[in-house]
Amino acid sequence: MTDDAYLALLTGPGATLGVPPAAVGELAFMDTPAVRAWLDAQGVTPASPELRLLPPEQTAALPEDAERLPVPLGDEELSRLRHETAPQDVARLEEELLAYRDCADGREALLARAVAAGVPPYRIAELTGEDLAAVEAVAG
Repeated sequence: MTDDAYLALLTGPGATLGVPPAAVGELAFMDTPAVRAWLDAQGVTPASPELRLLPPEQTAALPEDAERLPVPLGDEELSRLRHETAPQDVARLEEELLAYRDCADGREALLARAVAAGVPPYRIAELTGEDLAAVEAVAG
């Protein structure tokens, strides 16, 4: 396995690998001179149906004769790509995990605000599902 994501031209059985780049949304590398030159040399556009973007864990499955170009992805771009290439049931669970992360961010600040507002620790624990000891630790 490689650490690079790849743009590849795929037809036939390999065409199910990865996703069309547009499925991932805005990708910074698509506007670079190197990618534009590679697309021109292949005679394709970013919207060509045979153009696929593969995450690092799928690149080992690329046919040896496939035209390919390693591309740099930022963390957010790679996360979106992996989400798009995941099976549908896994993608739904990933969305739940992201929602949980968003809720968990600022957890202590929210608990501290509740304590400062006078909400009793037992009630905070009841409402949030947090352990009472954890709420009392924040309450200090």
